[in-house]
Amino acid sequence: MGRILAIDYGRKRVGLAVTDPLQIIANKLETIRAHDIFEYLTAYFSKETVDCVVVGYPTTMKNEASESIRYINPFLKQFQKKFPEMPLELVDERFTSKIAFQTMIDAGIKKKDRQNKGLVDAVSATLILQTFMEQKRNIK
Repeated sequence: MGRILAIDYGRKRVGLAVTDPLQIIANKLETIRAHDIFEYLTAYFSKETVDCVVVGYPTTMKNEASESIRYINPFLKQFQKKFPEMPLELVDERFTSKIAFQTMIDAGIKKKDRQNKGLVDAVSATLILQTFMEQKRNIK
């Protein structure tokens, strides 16, 4: 069994999270610059077995695609071109940044560390991954 990798794609930064090999626990991996994502993924896929990639897909309260889709859709298209064999799943990421920020407050993370947007992106990716894992469990 391989890992599940989650991506919180943004114009400047990309938050990444990953499961353990048994797909039980979701952990934040890191945050990288958006223009480095494909180089990073190529290297990561060469050293780790990944069963699936989950990408946060933002929607509005009316369940329509949000404005962020303008830069996420081109990323998804390029991902599928570069990694055609890799299963790709989309997860509604509505409110993940706000929930991530509140989670960091609840965890007692200092205000200065909470201002690190890269940390918020990595925690958001973890929430996207947890959402996907919970949905998968509920389907079985």
